[in-house]
Amino acid sequence: MKRKVLAVMLSAVMAIGLGACGNSGKDTSEKTKDTSTGNGEEITLRYAGWGSNSEKKATQKVIDKFEEEHPNIKVEYLHIPTDYNTKLTTMMAAGQEPDVAMVTGDTALQWATEGKLKNILEMAEGDEDFNIDDVLPQTVYWWDEGKACGINSALEVYTLIYNTDSLKEAGIEVPTKAEDAWSWDEFVEVLQKLTIDQNGKNAADPDFDETNIKQFGIYLPTGVGSTVVSSAVAMSGESFLSEDGKTVNLAGTKTEEAIQKFADLINKYHVAPNPAQSKNLPAGSVALQSQKTAMLWDGQWDLMELTDNKVNFGVGILPKMYDKPMTIALGEPIVAFASTKHPKEAWELQKAFMNPDNIVGLIEGGLWMPVLKDWYENEDLVNQWATGNDAHPDGYIDAVVNNAFENCMPALNYNIKNFPKIMDVLNPALDKVWLGEVSAADAIAEVQDNMNGQVDGTYTRPE
Repeated sequence: MKRKVLAVMLSAVMAIGLGACGNSGKDTSEKTKDTSTGNGEEITLRYAGWGSNSEKKATQKVIDKFEEEHPNIKVEYLHIPTDYNTKLTTMMAAGQEPDVAMVTGDTALQWATEGKLKNILEMAEGDEDFNIDDVLPQTVYWWDEGKACGINSALEVYTLIYNTDSLKEAGIEVPTKAEDAWSWDEFVEVLQKLTIDQNGKNAADPDFDETNIKQFGIYLPTGVGSTVVSSAVAMSGESFLSEDGKTVNLAGTKTEEAIQKFADLINKYHVAPNPAQSKNLPAGSVALQSQKTAMLWDGQWDLMELTDNKVNFGVGILPKMYDKPMTIALGEPIVAFASTKHPKEAWELQKAFMNPDNIVGLIEGGLWMPVLKDWYENEDLVNQWATGNDAHPDGYIDAVVNNAFENCMPALNYNIKNFPKIMDVLNPALDKVWLGEVSAADAIAEVQDNMNGQVDGTYTRPE
């Protein structure tokens, strides 16, 4: 089986690799690394992370296997399910930061710039198991030339997820291949057919009751403005910043138009819930399960929960707003703090978390995707996780995997300095857009100067 990978988006970033983290023609599952200190002294590494109970259990399995393979290393696992950044920052202020941690990407880049994190390229220097070409580029967080602070434990991308029963009732088949993707107008028509009021009329019917909707066509990620903005930038093919990197490039652009088109799904066509309606609906995956919505525009990580809850679901290719059905890639990096007294062992722990063999349950279960190229290019490895199980239905390879590499860009926080602060300015304005109170153009114009005041350029990434 030939896998189509690493096309348009991969030219934007240089690949770095991690041969020991997975199967690159090597058997890593039975290999034990000898990282003992010279006198065999037992050491302790502290690892911090957040996540659901499923992720907590998976993390503990990685740690258990790591300790088994590295008998002189013990790992103290700090699971922090709430207020993670605040608590981690407090630990750092007290000089009690962990050795290794999962950190949000924008935070990792900021801390790396401040000298608080180690450069993984320096940590891996001399590691014979490290291959510069084995890791997916879109999972790497670079903050300067030759300096990367971390690699994701998983790749995540956005896609269409639908309730099979809802689509069957409407007589609609969802395309999975990029060349068959709906145009935006076709997408709107489909969503109108899928949006049903309490009287059984759909949103295309002149007697449709927009105030009394039983099933929405789609649930959008408008609660996370950065997701919509990143998606709009990807779909428009434009840049978030001006060419000189000094101002926000939204006003009068296709990106601004794309944001308005998302808002029109809510307020013009009434096929997606507005913020007030969303508060009365269950969370996205539960809304899909209960047929409160027929589709989700969401991350493929929802597949685990939907599978666990026995939902009859499918996946499809995102629509094309302009030229092609673009998606965004995202994920959070595993980093090592500059203060660690055990950089060699910390690097080994980082690699353990990037090894698909160690997290295969979460990958097969639909929560995560691998970060190593072989797990997309090697037929046996692809079949191990992406086919033959309930979490990855027919069409998943085309709709999610191939689209992630042929029509994809990293989320904006991989590259834009101060991006969260820019979004802190833009999000309140976008909230008014989602409520239909102002247009996208007026909202952006209102906060343009304040956004520009937060612009600090971009991080240097390999060409």
